[in-house]
Amino acid sequence: MVDNGRKGRKQEEYRVSEVSIVPERIIRVMPETLANKIAAGEVVQRPASAAKELIENALDAGADQVQVVLKSAGRELVQVIDNGCGMGPEDAVACFQRHATSKVRSIDDLERILTLGFRGEALASIAAVSQVELRTKRVRDEAGVCVRVAGGVLQSTEPCATPNGASLAVRNLFYNVPARRNFLKSPATEFKHLVETFQFLALSNPRVGFTLHHDGNEVHRLDRVDDDDVYEALRGRITGIFGQAYEHKLIPAEESTSYLSVYGFVGHPSLRRRSRGEQFLFVNGRFVKHRRLEHAVASAYGDALPEGSHPFFALFLNLDPSHVDVNVHPTKAEVKFDDERGVYGFLRAVVKKALGVSELTPQLGNDPDRAVGSSITFPGASPYAPPVAFSPVHPPEAPVVGAPSRRKPSEPRTSPTGTTGGLGALSERFYAAPEVHTVGRHIASGATTEVEDDETDRPETLLWQLHHTYILTQIRSGLMVVDQNAAHERILYERALHSLENGFDLSQQLLFPHTLDFSPADYEILKELLPDLRSLGFDIEFFGGRSVVVRGVPAEIRAGDERSMIEDILAQYKSYGEAPQVKKRERLARSLARRSAIKPGEPLSVKEMRGLIDQLFLCEMPYACPHGRPTMVKITIDELNKRFGRGA
Repeated sequence: MVDNGRKGRKQEEYRVSEVSIVPERIIRVMPETLANKIAAGEVVQRPASAAKELIENALDAGADQVQVVLKSAGRELVQVIDNGCGMGPEDAVACFQRHATSKVRSIDDLERILTLGFRGEALASIAAVSQVELRTKRVRDEAGVCVRVAGGVLQSTEPCATPNGASLAVRNLFYNVPARRNFLKSPATEFKHLVETFQFLALSNPRVGFTLHHDGNEVHRLDRVDDDDVYEALRGRITGIFGQAYEHKLIPAEESTSYLSVYGFVGHPSLRRRSRGEQFLFVNGRFVKHRRLEHAVASAYGDALPEGSHPFFALFLNLDPSHVDVNVHPTKAEVKFDDERGVYGFLRAVVKKALGVSELTPQLGNDPDRAVGSSITFPGASPYAPPVAFSPVHPPEAPVVGAPSRRKPSEPRTSPTGTTGGLGALSERFYAAPEVHTVGRHIASGATTEVEDDETDRPETLLWQLHHTYILTQIRSGLMVVDQNAAHERILYERALHSLENGFDLSQQLLFPHTLDFSPADYEILKELLPDLRSLGFDIEFFGGRSVVVRGVPAEIRAGDERSMIEDILAQYKSYGEAPQVKKRERLARSLARRSAIKPGEPLSVKEMRGLIDQLFLCEMPYACPHGRPTMVKITIDELNKRFGRGA
């Protein structure tokens, strides 16, 4: 009986314990000051967030002069002074209430938002975590009004003397939220964010004058740009912010459709940076961060940018507001498109077109006489002749057959084994007889065929080889220096890509086939790579076990170099990981181009130099090698005059 009593009491204790741990749920409405503090955690992340909201309000108010004053990287003071429309006494008080806005009146307005601010949370959130003083006056009012708010609580409202417009000072940000204040970064980091915010707002409004002062020092003074030409206005604002060095490195980009338009500038590849700090994308006038569209711009540069580099751009997308949602982020820093894929493709195509019609050649000094979109014509260069394979003259290390020969385009292509098409067939793009002949030697496997030129009486002195490494040639605005190794890499790379895409390339047959043995792992990789290797011109057969017989190699490979070439390709392929097939083919083409290109220190004849330059400028991207190194540098006549002390 005693035991049963103890057991019963223990069960009762368990029941009491179980009941006691169930929380009592009482729903209460948060005080407005607490709600504003919570909202401030999303809207006001740092001093730069407050500065952005205040400057955007000034711009929405129609200001054409905006002053920004900072102290202690915004910790002590963020003040924005404008000459906009200002507010009356009632609105000056109401603007600090949560969700107070003059820009959205109905739900339909969300479908056509064109102002920078609209949510009505900014001032309420900022005032909840700081001490704010607003001085504002409308043109029609005799006196202005001064409103003071601290920690979200209205402190005072009184008339004051103040210019037309508004002056809003935010002091001691996060003074009542110590944890948030402690999480601010160093003054240098916070100031960097403030400057970036100032820059993108100033860029998007070149017809507004801006000044920025920090701790009593003037950081920026940007005058209004009144030029009616939107490009000249934007160019002036970019150079005002980043310096005159940018002026001649800006490439205009513009295109429009019934659905979408874009205008602005992309930077010359020499403006590349290691970070994305100088990338400015605006959607309907609003600065946004959009990694997909940033990738669209970067991908348009292709190999003109080395890996890990990022281009400069300031691009403005405009489309019907109903096709873009700007209300997906508390700070309005992100947007969503109803057709993101279409916008991506459009932006990439526009940037690629702009780069394609512009001169991307790096240059020393400025060339004010040259328009941004002008092109360069080399002696003997033809825009119509298709590229051809180019190699310097090498003494053949082993007798070979299958060298390319001149033929009519209508003649069938015959592979070295005697069949039409297939392995080793000639590529139409690289070996068709050109409509306008260029000078050069089609050299493969040590055999040479010269192509006649309509201008064979051209002076030989138009081209020089410097240290058997660089090709020098005179152009209209100065001197062009071509890196023969980088240029040849570009030619061979594009030819290899073409072969991989179209499934055939020229193969030089070996007089004495080589038998190679591989490890089990490399043998399996070789089987996987075989279709691409055959497209590049390798004639490989499996011999049994883990052996293969190499009967032919691409025309650019020197006889006797087959083993090391295949081993290098296998080693690089193993480093690809899970890269997409297109990326793997690009790297395969790069490997072949790097191994096959002429090296620094190899002498070239004048005809070979001409052929190299002709073929380079027939490439899709002639200004950089596949690894991002420039293929040429231009030295302007102005730079030479400057070096020799000649006056203007």
